[in-house]
Amino acid sequence: MKLTFSPASPFARKVRIAAIELGLIDKIEFLPTSVAPAQANDEYSKITPVKKLPVLILDNGDVILDSYVIVEYLDELAGGGKLIPSSGPDRWKVKSDHSLLQAMLDAMLLCRYENMVRPKELKWQAWADDHWSRAWKGMARFNEKADVLSRPLDIVQIALTCVLGYADFRYADCGWRKAYPNLDAFHERMLSRPSVKISLPPKA
Repeated sequence: MKLTFSPASPFARKVRIAAIELGLIDKIEFLPTSVAPAQANDEYSKITPVKKLPVLILDNGDVILDSYVIVEYLDELAGGGKLIPSSGPDRWKVKSDHSLLQAMLDAMLLCRYENMVRPKELKWQAWADDHWSRAWKGMARFNEKADVLSRPLDIVQIALTCVLGYADFRYADCGWRKAYPNLDAFHERMLSRPSVKISLPPKA
């Protein structure tokens, strides 16, 4: 299997952590891939027209898109029910919580594009502020989810770790640790896992 990735991508980091935890990391070849707003990448567009990271390319050439779907595939490959519940109410709670975290990362990424990439004369600050608020309020929601922060490792905890890591990477002065002490304690515990430590994004 081959995985397109960038060390800066929180979505690719999620898959990397999951692959390590599932014992599948040695079965994956990592393909460094560059994608950026307003920059063409015709070769990558042949793999996925939406140019999003990561993509898992199977040995038979089939392509699996979206970080959650990739983790779901890897989880099944590892026997199922390891990081994502196989069935029942817990499965839908995990999928719903993960969807919220995915949306938070999307919002943070769009906020960064607005503030750092868009030409100054075209910036829409209220739009960027709204997207940041979505991520910030999402952190507040998870700060109060004691069950999520303390249960055995699953995809929600991995995704939350990637959200907090991305906040450190791109919004180092946002103050999430002071605002959300439960998340701070959770993140420190997660950093004790080799999969989390080895996949930290590069210094901003």
